[in-house]
Amino acid sequence: MGARSGRGGVVEGAGGVPLPQFLGSAGTLTIGQRKLLVDQALLILDQNYVHLPLKAAMHAVNPLQRLRVMRSRMERQTAETMEPEWMFHRQMSSIFHSVRDLHTNYLLPAPFAGQIAYLPFMIEKCYDAAGKEQYLITRTVTGYSAPQFGPGAEVTHWNGTPIARAVALNGAQFAGSNDAANLARGLESLTLRPLVIQSPPDEDWVNLTYVGLDGLTQELREQWKVTANLPPMTDLDAISETSASMGLDLDSDEKARAKKVLYVRDVVELEGGQSSAELSTPAAVGGADLPTTMPGVFRAREVVTPSGTFGHLRIFTFSVQDPVAFRNEFVRLAGLLPQRGLIVDVRDNGGGHIYASEFTLQTLTPRAISPEPVQFISTPLNLRICRRHKDNPAGIDLGPWFDSLDLATETGAAYSAAKPITPEDGANDIGQTYHGPVVLITDARVYSATDIFAAGFADHEIGTILGVDDNTGAGGANVWTHGLLAALLNEPPPPDPTSPYEALPNGANLRVSIRRTLRVGELSGTPVEDLGIRPHETHKMTRADLLDGNVDLLAKAGSLLAAMPVRRLGVTTSISGTTLTVTLDVEGIERVDLYLEGRPISSEDLTGAPLSIDILDVTPGQLLRADGYHDGALVASRRHII
Repeated sequence: MGARSGRGGVVEGAGGVPLPQFLGSAGTLTIGQRKLLVDQALLILDQNYVHLPLKAAMHAVNPLQRLRVMRSRMERQTAETMEPEWMFHRQMSSIFHSVRDLHTNYLLPAPFAGQIAYLPFMIEKCYDAAGKEQYLITRTVTGYSAPQFGPGAEVTHWNGTPIARAVALNGAQFAGSNDAANLARGLESLTLRPLVIQSPPDEDWVNLTYVGLDGLTQELREQWKVTANLPPMTDLDAISETSASMGLDLDSDEKARAKKVLYVRDVVELEGGQSSAELSTPAAVGGADLPTTMPGVFRAREVVTPSGTFGHLRIFTFSVQDPVAFRNEFVRLAGLLPQRGLIVDVRDNGGGHIYASEFTLQTLTPRAISPEPVQFISTPLNLRICRRHKDNPAGIDLGPWFDSLDLATETGAAYSAAKPITPEDGANDIGQTYHGPVVLITDARVYSATDIFAAGFADHEIGTILGVDDNTGAGGANVWTHGLLAALLNEPPPPDPTSPYEALPNGANLRVSIRRTLRVGELSGTPVEDLGIRPHETHKMTRADLLDGNVDLLAKAGSLLAAMPVRRLGVTTSISGTTLTVTLDVEGIERVDLYLEGRPISSEDLTGAPLSIDILDVTPGQLLRADGYHDGALVASRRHII
């Protein structure tokens, strides 16, 4: 095999400035501002961070002592002798990364916030027929070109290091909660880094060795560039139900928005530059896609597999303002897809609004949903916050956790009582709407509210989980910012004059896991953090998956759906006076019990043919519920307003 080498590729019309030029404008924090950042980091990790005992035990880390040492050394520094600002940011980031919690972050100040460093291509991993790892180019920025370079080119070395080793080394720097998450983060961060949460690359450029599309080995030097990212979905510092109900991996969320900027400009244009925007009229991004009002959130299409034709509904994010609108759009799209099997695909979904994730579960199962409960760690500062908001004076109700925190000093309890964030009535208000079998596809980038969604899917035995990695990202927490914590002690007026939270300089911020998530069902009480949700089945991504629309992955999901029983519970009604005629048309169901306004009124054994029954003394507007059973187990449910 021959070899060729060359300089950087060509980009036509791509935005961004070279990394050295961008870094030339950084570096304005004073020594006093740096001390303030360290002091506030000590405060929230010591008094608010719910996972600190777990992380110290599981990963043998001590971020508090590292911060204390850093703070002590700063007392011996002056404006003239203090270290360069990039070193300060790197130390702070390293301390926060050491706890291996993607919810708990040091967020860099201006000019880093809102910016992304990128290389103009995306690398993804797959396996060949022998099970050997391959790293393929799967996307390039529009207008970018290099010799025999593009989707399908195989990367072999990164700055002279074998690519698999480079991924592992990078993953150790941006550590996740488990090995699968480490490697997934390491691979993504080779080419894309949100500067608000990750330190800028050390190198100005990278040298890439790859097998080109012509089969010859090539070398490429490419310069890091910096450009602006799309804005976040919501102001996470504001006192609101949305900001207080977030379970979001900021790194994944920033990268998801960055990928739209770099690779999916049609979605950016549909959303008008706003993240997760809800359109007034449904629009389709791809030719085979169903039109959706949320093109940055959902992608729905019919897929043909060797095992049959099924629905494929991709959820890119739960980061939305309106969880009910999210759930309703999910229901609408699922209703337009084939009803004999649905593939719900949450790969690369870093989470968002916890309500949105748990409101959606009910639509896939006849069982009542028990939202995952959460706990505060018992500290004096958490108690102060909960006491101030125990009666919900500002729209964030912390009353359910107050009494147990108030008693913690006497009882010695390490954590508060476990109570759900998601309202149980909202998690069950419409019930099941999709009755076919369901497969959930996960990967190691599934995190936070999406981990909670996967946990609820497993805990309520909704269907089969198919993982392309052997675990999810294992992030089980509700996350609050330093800005929100400070606001909670200042709202409603008058502000708390003894609040320990101080305003951070230059737009810097801190995020912390504030309430940890516990499982329900058979694993009741087990934390999600660090343990994650393991799939029932796994699939190693293939070259065809990366380059041909996940064809082998969807075939695997289709084979799982084809092996699962199909249920259909058709309920039609007509009313004459006060007599309601109910017609039942079912498949895979042996008995249907009918309830009117929650009261049992009929139980019918079915042989397969449609059955009609009359119900007397019915009033329009009442709720009819039909529950379907097979072998004595509840397998389907449907609600109908008369």
